[in-house]
Amino acid sequence: MKRRHMPYLLSLLMKHIASREAIRQIHAQLIFNGIHSTGMSMTIWNYLFRHYSLGSSPKEAVLLFKNFQLLHLPIISFDSYSYSFLIKACTNLEQPTLGTQVHGLTVKAGFEHHIYVQTALVNMYSVCGCLVEAQQVFDEMPERNSVTWNALITGLTKWGQIGLACSLFDRMPSQNAVSWTGIIDGYSRLNQHKQALALFRTMVVDKAIKPTEVTILAIFPSIRNLGCLECCQLIHSYGEKSGFNECDIRVTNSLIDAYAKCGCIESAVKVFHGITCEKRNLVSWTSIISGFAMHGMGKYAADSFKRMEDECLMPNRVTFLSILNACSHGGLVEEGLEFFRKMLNECQVVPDIKHYGCLIDMLGREGRLEEAEMIALQIPTEIANVVIWRTLLGACSFHGNIQIAERVMRKILEMERRYGGDYVLLSNIYAGFCRFVDAEGVRRLMDESNASKVPGLSHV
Repeated sequence: MKRRHMPYLLSLLMKHIASREAIRQIHAQLIFNGIHSTGMSMTIWNYLFRHYSLGSSPKEAVLLFKNFQLLHLPIISFDSYSYSFLIKACTNLEQPTLGTQVHGLTVKAGFEHHIYVQTALVNMYSVCGCLVEAQQVFDEMPERNSVTWNALITGLTKWGQIGLACSLFDRMPSQNAVSWTGIIDGYSRLNQHKQALALFRTMVVDKAIKPTEVTILAIFPSIRNLGCLECCQLIHSYGEKSGFNECDIRVTNSLIDAYAKCGCIESAVKVFHGITCEKRNLVSWTSIISGFAMHGMGKYAADSFKRMEDECLMPNRVTFLSILNACSHGGLVEEGLEFFRKMLNECQVVPDIKHYGCLIDMLGREGRLEEAEMIALQIPTEIANVVIWRTLLGACSFHGNIQIAERVMRKILEMERRYGGDYVLLSNIYAGFCRFVDAEGVRRLMDESNASKVPGLSHV
């Protein structure tokens, strides 16, 4: 391949770097025109490494590298970019063993002190959970930048090592939004939501560090779990001023979900209606449907589902779970059954145990226990669990159906015999019909089975 073609090839690669089909066509042309060509620039191959390693098929970056090795081409000299992209491919493949082999190659090639290559290795080991190796590479680096520190901090928080992450964070020469986000996300992942919110306030108020969209997304789980409406409103206001709400649909969708879970469905609806039709995506619709569901507004959820379909968006399993939950809490049994049929027949979505749970809960609430039992019996064995039958037993208790309750209890005992709540519930059903001998027999069976008795708890 002639050198005068190099700028043209580079411009093509840069123009179509995100297009898998275009990159593969260019790759094919490179091979066809002679991979052995002395005029072939390593920059061109690095663009291919970059596309494959960051795309949906990182394995192709590894295969490309192996092909070069098999050809033993003296004219090909892998540089720091080549190895960095190759390490990124190992990261995305989550193959630390392969990454360790690449690590050895980087040492042989003289990149053992190269900051970008070593940072890529720290990130790879951290993402894959090899924290000892990540720490070792980090400690041996003569020079580090903020990306290096953040890679290790993020890895430690991801794997629950919040203490080590905080220690590293405190030693960091210059803390930035990324490092603060990593620590906040770590506390949120460990369900230490008050600490996460406290850190977020320190970051924004005391340290005057501007949060990024990722920081906002990291703090939303804590806001939702604490039900902090005031925090939700503050984040909403900040997002409006900074432009996050307008430019990042993920922030807006999270805001809808947070408002609903903080008890303010009106604000959730307002945020939803503020999204233009062009920007609304499936997550937007699912969030508002889920919000209506948790507030018992089944009719609004069903109407939203239909409007979503009018916009030609195909619901997924999460959307169906939300609408089934809405129908269950809103008493819309026939609508719920129709949505379940739509999920199976029209959308070809295979229901999981949560979908079946919503369906049985919905039928149980309305006293349609025979239908609920029939559906429970049809659940595939590989996903069936005892919770489904406990839900049905609770419905039998509420509606006073002894016959079905006895059959359900037999199913429960086939799966688990040591949970005292099941025995107590059936005993109470018997007692409610003055069958005290049977009630006592169930209590005796509970004692013989050494079933655990969960003590009562009061916050008063």
